[in-house]
Amino acid sequence: MHSPLEIAKNFIEIGMHKVRLSAYKMLILGIFAGIFIGFAGIAATTAGATIENPSVSRLVSACVFPAGMAMVLVAGSELFTGNNLIIIALLSKKVTVFQMLKNWFFVFVGNFIGAVFVAVMVVYGRVPDLFGGFLAEKVVAAAMSRVQQSFPEAFIKGIMCNILVCIAVWAAFAAKKVSGKLLMSFWPVMLFVLCGFEHSIADIYFGVAGILTAHEYGIAAEGLNFGSFLLHNLLPVTLGNIVGGAGI
Repeated sequence: MHSPLEIAKNFIEIGMHKVRLSAYKMLILGIFAGIFIGFAGIAATTAGATIENPSVSRLVSACVFPAGMAMVLVAGSELFTGNNLIIIALLSKKVTVFQMLKNWFFVFVGNFIGAVFVAVMVVYGRVPDLFGGFLAEKVVAAAMSRVQQSFPEAFIKGIMCNILVCIAVWAAFAAKKVSGKLLMSFWPVMLFVLCGFEHSIADIYFGVAGILTAHEYGIAAEGLNFGSFLLHNLLPVTLGNIVGGAGI
């Protein structure tokens, strides 16, 4: 495996490479990462949907969701939360603040498009029909839980989430083989899902899927709309992710 010092040096080179990508490549690679995380979102919801014990249900979902990070790492796409580690290259004075923010912006937009794409396909592909429509209720419930928290709560959960996500990326780069990358990235991601921490890109899928499902299936979801999702979830979670990933 690579030593922590070797990983740090590698991340400087990786950060330099990431900021030198064209805006078009950042956007396209960001879209794919958003798609991968969206797939992980619906899979995690489906896996735990019919398990009555809430602790077991969350554990099963948490064990499924890391598939999204595995696809991101192995396929070479660009994920906003992991790219917060470009801060290493910035602190080493190898990239500029503008270059880092440009990468974050285009990758986030790409992630947003990819996650929304999956949400739309899932809802209008009638995937929530599974289990006699019970999955639809779970999809809406997942979105409701994300807008029923205060700004500080979502912000703090965003911080804790991206500490673990960036550790997952860091640990994956310690491995020299794909098997090692998958094993090392699994545990931190599983932990953040199990603990209910908030990941901005995953929440884009969960929020949009929940809003569309509530409308399409006629499920009551008072207070669940795009405004509440952006204000009570996406904004504070994204800021928290930046603090957790780039700050801590």
